[in-house]
Amino acid sequence: MGDARPTEEASTSLALAATLPRNAKRALTELALAIYGRDSFGRDATIPVRRWEDGGDDNVALFLREGVPYALRLRFCDLQRLPGAIGGLPSLGRLDLTGNRLQTLPAALRSLGNLQELRLDGNQFVHIPQVIFRLPALEILHLDHNQLEQLAANFGNLERLRVLSCYHNHLSALPSTIADLPAIEQLSVGGNRLTALPPQLWGLRTLTLLNVAENLLPSIPEQIGDLSNLQMLDIGHNALTVLPDALGSLPQLTHFLYATHNQLTTLPATLGNLRQLRYLNVSHNQLTTLPASIGDMTALRELRLYNNFLTELPASVGALAALRELHIDDNQLEQLPSALGDLSQLQELRLQGNRLRSLPSEIGQLHALEMLDLRNNRLRSLPATLGGLQSLRVLDLRANALLSLPHAIADLPYLQKLDLRWTKLAHAPPWLADLATRGCAVYE
Repeated sequence: MGDARPTEEASTSLALAATLPRNAKRALTELALAIYGRDSFGRDATIPVRRWEDGGDDNVALFLREGVPYALRLRFCDLQRLPGAIGGLPSLGRLDLTGNRLQTLPAALRSLGNLQELRLDGNQFVHIPQVIFRLPALEILHLDHNQLEQLAANFGNLERLRVLSCYHNHLSALPSTIADLPAIEQLSVGGNRLTALPPQLWGLRTLTLLNVAENLLPSIPEQIGDLSNLQMLDIGHNALTVLPDALGSLPQLTHFLYATHNQLTTLPATLGNLRQLRYLNVSHNQLTTLPASIGDMTALRELRLYNNFLTELPASVGALAALRELHIDDNQLEQLPSALGDLSQLQELRLQGNRLRSLPSEIGQLHALEMLDLRNNRLRSLPATLGGLQSLRVLDLRANALLSLPHAIADLPYLQKLDLRWTKLAHAPPWLADLATRGCAVYE
């Protein structure tokens, strides 16, 4: 029985291949030769043929939709040259050539007048092949992890392009003609060598996603506020010292805002205008304070502030009623606001590596909290109100100066892990054994 499925797949593939027109068969033969060559008996290898609706994760396969070639995958097969016979598949809507060694594309590619998606990630392109600009139906173009040194200037021919991704290349600038992409919605040019962005970029009002992370940008201009449809922005891993006030003028910024790994010392108060934003990451900066207006970002579900120099949190954080995760690891907090107890939806609270000597009693009001990380602080005692954490599963108290534990911890019904290593407990309370018997992992 174990060998039946491959045999059935092979039979189905042969039957589907038999239905192809002559030029498509010839194209598959030449492509197979380019990939596999001939076997030891001099026979030609073949490319599997599948039905698109059946799915499949084949790296090499032709997929038919309604009996017509629709998608071709030639991934990770060490191709150095794409045969011109590819032009014999004019109905293709998707072509995936990821993970090869291609440096050029054949002129015959222009015959693919229906091609909507072209993936060229992980090849050796230094320039975008000119034939790509002869594909009028192209909507999605991926060129991540190549060696692109510049982008071509004739983007105006790609009037339908919605997605352009050139992550991790060698780009030092973007052409002004980037503005000639009237339908562009997603632009990813992170992981390059950009030191500035062209003014024309801010005229792309159709953008919903902009990723310029991992570059050398020292600033972002106020014109970013003109991108009125932007939903996700990644400006992390640059050299930013300030964020523009205009970020608060992006009403559709609802998904993610990444500004991690920069040199920010403050955040603009206008961030409070982002009342629909669900994720904010400003970790790995030099922040010493947060604006009180952060409490106005009431749709936030995840707030990441770790690896900064924060000494306190504004009481307004208690207004973040939708917050599920709060990460404040490795700061300089000495105390927490009592308003923290108002975060009724909070499930994960990470406070590792601060200077906390005590916790507010209101922390016991976090009835949805499942993870509480208090490692490497200066706590000597814990409030008895911890017993209110009725959903808590993990409590990490490592490397504190605790002399005792409240008995209320023993009554936490869902506690699965209690870590007490490197504390100053003189004697382990007897109820720790009861927790262990119940199935809780107790580390002393």
